[in-house]
Amino acid sequence: MTAGSFLTLHYRLGGPAGDVINTFADKPATLSLGTGELSPAMEQRLIGLAEGAHTTFELPAGEAFGERNAEMQQWVARTLLAKLGDPDEKYAVGDVVQFPTPDGTGSYAGAVTESNDTAVRFDFNHPLAGQPVTFEVHLIGVL
Repeated sequence: MTAGSFLTLHYRLGGPAGDVINTFADKPATLSLGTGELSPAMEQRLIGLAEGAHTTFELPAGEAFGERNAEMQQWVARTLLAKLGDPDEKYAVGDVVQFPTPDGTGSYAGAVTESNDTAVRFDFNHPLAGQPVTFEVHLIGVL
């Protein structure tokens, strides 16, 4: 298994507050190594696993998704949010909102942390940034 390998696997990512992603109850995921779909720390854990392996890794705080970055918390004007989406959207604390990348080819997510009449504050850090992470994986196949 090397960069560019395609993996079919079930995986679960959890932190102190519970699971963030869990594919075990649904169909497995197909990911490509070395493309940024998983963090480098998690990819390192997968290298050398045999097909059929089912194991769990405990990653220390900050290793899987880096430390929390205060600069990744930003206010976004409601006028801009209205242009990007539904002008009547109500933003509640905890809501996760998808934003288009500047080039329009992808998206990234931000979680609402607070709001006022003119703006909404989003946290663009990964939900597990700065936290210990449990990474459970069942490697079904490697191409």
